[in-house]
Amino acid sequence: MAMESMEMSKVQQLYDACNIIFSSGKEGFPTLRHIRLLQDILDDMNPMDVGIDGLSDARSLEEESSLRSPDGLILGQAVSQITYVHVHECDDFSIGIFCFPAGATFPLHDHPHMVVLSKLLYGSALMKSYDWTTTPNSYPRKSGIAKMVAEDRVLEAPCKASVLFSRSGGNIHSFTALTPCAILDVLAPPYSEEFDRPSTYFAEIPIPSLSGYAVLEEIDLPDDFRVAGAAYAGPELTVESDYC
Repeated sequence: MAMESMEMSKVQQLYDACNIIFSSGKEGFPTLRHIRLLQDILDDMNPMDVGIDGLSDARSLEEESSLRSPDGLILGQAVSQITYVHVHECDDFSIGIFCFPAGATFPLHDHPHMVVLSKLLYGSALMKSYDWTTTPNSYPRKSGIAKMVAEDRVLEAPCKASVLFSRSGGNIHSFTALTPCAILDVLAPPYSEEFDRPSTYFAEIPIPSLSGYAVLEEIDLPDDFRVAGAAYAGPELTVESDYC
């Protein structure tokens, strides 16, 4: 009897679904059924599925400065600054993981003309989010009035994957790590200056007379905000070169 083929990795399942749903030539946003399919895949994923050990303490290893465990996994507990693990990116979507040390903050930023799905893989984080109430002005910087969607919302793994759209769901948000944590992101399409999808950062100015609303003003990237890079250490990904 022939041996059964190895089960497809969860990250491969995620890539394949994204490639079908977000591939070039499809019109409009994905359907609710598509979003639920992707959320179901993300809900079933854990740190090991993308090559991250979110539990082991780096101090238990011989080389305390190493970000890798003996079996090659990224040690989430050893990350000393926000670190991005690039899994895949093409014109239509990107897949990546942000690893946070406790106390690190990702500033308030937006996701223009994108669908974003996020899954907290381990740890806990504090999230604040807004949606624009009107189309923001640019003179030359972007600014406008936004309504708060979530204020100091605590996310704690394990939890369901979240989804946001260009105009709803908390498109403008920030994260602060309460403990070491990691967030798996799917962006469709990814950021692109060329195609008017820049990454923009904001300062918030509360409006005393309008509870739950604030003026958001575009700011330069904060001087103290740094993101390191780390090589993906999860299961090998088979990419369909016709698209990506």
